[in-house]
Amino acid sequence: MASLSEKQPQLSMDESEYGDMHAEQRQKLLGDDDVEKQSAVEEQTQAKSAQEGAEYLVSTRVKMICLGLYFAMNLGLTLYNKAVLSKFAFPWLMTTLHATCAAIGCYALLLAGQIKLSYLTRQDNYVLVAFSVLFTINIAISNVSLEMVSVPFHQIARSTCPVATILIYRWFYGRSYAKATYMALIPIVLGVGLSTYGDYYFSLVGASLTFLGVFLAAIKTVATNRLLTGSLKLPALELLLRMSPLAAAQSLVYAYCTGEVTRFSQFASEGGLTSNVVLAMLGNGILAFMLNVTSFQTNKLAGALTLSVCGNLKQCLTILLGIVLFNVRVGPENGAGMLVTLLGAAWYSKVELSVKKPAPRS
Repeated sequence: MASLSEKQPQLSMDESEYGDMHAEQRQKLLGDDDVEKQSAVEEQTQAKSAQEGAEYLVSTRVKMICLGLYFAMNLGLTLYNKAVLSKFAFPWLMTTLHATCAAIGCYALLLAGQIKLSYLTRQDNYVLVAFSVLFTINIAISNVSLEMVSVPFHQIARSTCPVATILIYRWFYGRSYAKATYMALIPIVLGVGLSTYGDYYFSLVGASLTFLGVFLAAIKTVATNRLLTGSLKLPALELLLRMSPLAAAQSLVYAYCTGEVTRFSQFASEGGLTSNVVLAMLGNGILAFMLNVTSFQTNKLAGALTLSVCGNLKQCLTILLGIVLFNVRVGPENGAGMLVTLLGAAWYSKVELSVKKPAPRS
């Protein structure tokens, strides 16, 4: 920048020089004004997107394909986890494995040129760190609360996740859904309650932690959607690439704090880590990576609420598969609950997934 003494000899400039300088300053001011206007338009567009939902610009066919893949992988991994945990009783180390496989898979795609990294500010990186912490805390609270309440109570509490998702959108983004969508959620939530009906027992602390876990799960789902469709608009693979190493490190720390690392060392020294267990864990990690990619992409295209509804539907189908594969016995009220949930899911898909809004004109 020129000093004041350097500027003083230029005070006697002619009119043409003054006019050129004035025009240049005016152009700069107009440019700054245009930038401010563009920024304001972008903020309005983002707010409108949060209120109306970016998923309504996606065709029903694409959403159905994504939901089908997500649902199949989610259900498959749930059953896979159940089988693996019977031989490898280290849930936090398994979570570490899942996040590590996601990080390795995404990094391989990055090296292959399939992922292009976006420029992120320091504040954006702080947001991603907070998101990874939310991911880990959500799992921790869910596991802790499950030890303090009965499984039926835990499942019926988790069935209210779609309601929590709606409340978060309403409170923080001013977004509402069609009345038919609200009505379709009633049989879905009540149906899961009936299908998981059993011996309910819980403590006040356990119930509080359970519903806190429900709220955190809903926040995580909505936050994922906003990272994918909001101001950052990160691709699903890039978000997974940036988040998974942080989640892996945090899960490993939690595994150490809960004594899992020590117990795993003893497990390995006693010969429990056989080649079959290693292969089973490797397959589990690969399937978890595929599910994470599908989950993020489905959240982006179908919306956070639909993903929460999928979680409820998965609970019922898990019970059905348990009847077929593991000879689980259920009562008539459980069967009625599963039927009500399936009918509610069909109603929801009719009224919500078929909603489409025209893309904004350029």
